[in-house]
Amino acid sequence: MKRRRFPAIILRPVSMGGEAAVIWRRRMSTLGHIPRDTFILLLVIARLTTAAYADDAPATPRTPTPAPPLHEDSMEQPDGPGMDLAVLSSVIQASLAFLQPRTLDSHTIHDFALWGLNGLSALDPSLSIDEQHGFLQLVATQRTVMALPLPAPDDLPGWSAAITHVLDMAWHHSPAMRDTGQDGVLQGFFDELFNHLDPYSRYIAPGAAVSDRSTRTGGEASAGLTLGLDHDAIIITAVNANGPAWPTSLAAGQIVRAINGRPTASRSLDTVSSWLNGANGSLVRITVESKGRQTTVTLHRASTPPETVFAYTSGKHVILHITAFSANTAEEMSQYLDEAMNVPGISGLIIDLRGNRGGVLQQAVTTSALMLDHGVAAITQGRDPQANHVWAVQGGDMTNGLPIIVMVDGRTASAAEILAAALSDQKRGVVIGSATLGKGLVQTIGQLPNGGELFVTWSRVLAPLGWPLQGLGVMPQVCTSLGESEMERQLQNLAEGTADSRDWVMAARQTRYPVDPSHILGIRKACPAAIGTDSDLDAAHSLLDNPVEYRAALSTIPDEGGVPASGG
Repeated sequence: MKRRRFPAIILRPVSMGGEAAVIWRRRMSTLGHIPRDTFILLLVIARLTTAAYADDAPATPRTPTPAPPLHEDSMEQPDGPGMDLAVLSSVIQASLAFLQPRTLDSHTIHDFALWGLNGLSALDPSLSIDEQHGFLQLVATQRTVMALPLPAPDDLPGWSAAITHVLDMAWHHSPAMRDTGQDGVLQGFFDELFNHLDPYSRYIAPGAAVSDRSTRTGGEASAGLTLGLDHDAIIITAVNANGPAWPTSLAAGQIVRAINGRPTASRSLDTVSSWLNGANGSLVRITVESKGRQTTVTLHRASTPPETVFAYTSGKHVILHITAFSANTAEEMSQYLDEAMNVPGISGLIIDLRGNRGGVLQQAVTTSALMLDHGVAAITQGRDPQANHVWAVQGGDMTNGLPIIVMVDGRTASAAEILAAALSDQKRGVVIGSATLGKGLVQTIGQLPNGGELFVTWSRVLAPLGWPLQGLGVMPQVCTSLGESEMERQLQNLAEGTADSRDWVMAARQTRYPVDPSHILGIRKACPAAIGTDSDLDAAHSLLDNPVEYRAALSTIPDEGGVPASGG
């Protein structure tokens, strides 16, 4: 098959103030398969993610020497282990160093420290923190048990030492703290700190962080197969298109007879599934039976990101359901789009983003590049210079201008909203459904010395025409959340060249940050957020089957530069 050049993404730094039918698989003999090495990604990034990777981990912190307290009550130390102060200190200092330059709004280290320490009272109501006459005080049962001179507002080593000392003293005074454990104390500290920021910044403890990283990157190396039971036989139920088994002859429905020579008879499903896992790059031999014939396939195990794109055909239309944006989503999309263009008589593409909660920002932008010849896909703004970018794409529309419908609902969020906004603002697709969630904040991830992670919101996302996704979300050009009769009326008006959505779409595109929440609510009530239904697909088919409707819906989007700004 002819190689396709994957479109490029160019990051331009900017100076900014302040009836779905048969499941369609890429392995269908009529469509063929693009080898993984034909996927070429030319992506220049600045270590920016949405709820996924970030490379800018803090520098290895200096371990501060705790300052001596001005006053400590004498007490007996409790039996049992204390906290690991070296680890505690390094985590605190690394966290504060990572947070201060990146949060959307500027805060001093003093602010972060006091917010976090106030979380002690959530672990033990008898504990509290007070500031008086230049001293930081730990109060237990209304009695001051420790006082330290307040460090300067942005004294990183000083505040790290002070926090470590306070937490250690609280640990020795409070059985509740000791019962919580060191991980629980850190969780309480960060939970209270992030309560003062935004809903998406958070601390992930080491155990959960390992699980999150495994989900993002594919986790333990495996064969990329899902197994199930058919009566007493263990069979292959799915082959992950991102995994090592995909290019082989292994397929759903085959009976698994042995793994590395070990028979599967009388073995549990969990046991046989575990045999497929192992060290990255290690060999695994899988013996399967199909139509009475046994074959053995040998492959190298590999970390396998979950599949996120699923394809269907529905008449003359291809439906691509994107469930999330993980490390391989754009690659999956490129392969499906290439094959979609070989489907005889295809007249339209439907991208289903309903229920998609987002994922990696770069993957959303790269996916948009597959359907855009050129132009801006998104803009990000933050205090950290590395957070400020125009995400521009060029290189070629793989669909050659095929009409596109994007289905969204009230659960569509984050990276999914970025893709919907990019295709809509560039007049490359028509959005159908309801107002989306409105999650337009980008997180960067910091790896901590204890194995935990910080997700810190560091930029806002603007759509190509300059309006904010945060709070507002993407307003559809055809609304299906107002009921069946209202949707039919909209479609009839579109067939006559009139778009009922023009006012609310224009109001959304005119919005500029900062914006009053009441203004956002006024826009969103025109097409309230709702869970998607079959009406979305009915409307999508109607627009693709009727070019007049499609063009009328596209016309609701103003040209670039033709949107007067309004802050509400």
